[in-house]
Amino acid sequence: MPEWWTYSLSDFLMFSSRTYYRQFELLNAEVWPAQVVALALGLAIPALWWRKLRAGQVHAGRIAAIILAAAWLWVAWAYLLGHYDDINWTGKYFAAGFALQALLLIFAAARNHLLLRRPGDGFGRAGVALFALALIGYPLLTILFHRPWTQAEVFGIAPDPTVMATLGIVAAAARPHWQLLVLPLIWCAYSGATLWTMESPDAALLPAAAGLAIVLVAGKGRLLPAIH
Repeated sequence: MPEWWTYSLSDFLMFSSRTYYRQFELLNAEVWPAQVVALALGLAIPALWWRKLRAGQVHAGRIAAIILAAAWLWVAWAYLLGHYDDINWTGKYFAAGFALQALLLIFAAARNHLLLRRPGDGFGRAGVALFALALIGYPLLTILFHRPWTQAEVFGIAPDPTVMATLGIVAAAARPHWQLLVLPLIWCAYSGATLWTMESPDAALLPAAAGLAIVLVAGKGRLLPAIH
């Protein structure tokens, strides 16, 4: 029997890249046209975000938290339990984690904790960039990396763009919300390792977004007295 140190990540991968991306194709066909609804809800967040009134900021943060909570719950049920659990036994455990993240977001919305900064400042611009990449960039990766468009990963439907969108909102919040980052960061590490093992060209994307979110939230903590 080989010693444990002789194993690599690929020895623990229970599926091929073809099987992995096939799950998104099956999911997209199964839930269509839910992708249109998910993208419309995603676009509602920056539409409110760009309002200049203070009241707009309050409502934008609350609505963003509610939309994100719905997205995390949908991904937990439709993808992680409905498809990913068929090829990986961790699917049900990650589904529970995604459901927990949804509860944390609902709590933040109920308490009106998630106030968004102005999109024009540094934190706001970084959050907008991450959110835009999640909403628009992720589906385009399918074309960039020559995968069938039917395998596109869409915000609110697939986990990676949903997690990145959440990173963008938390990065743009007026105050640090580390409790909203724990589960997204765990998924970023897991998904990044999975994609790296499959030699996917976008393997570093989600871990890089996680690193940026950590830097932004940590920096926000230092500047807290100046945040209004």
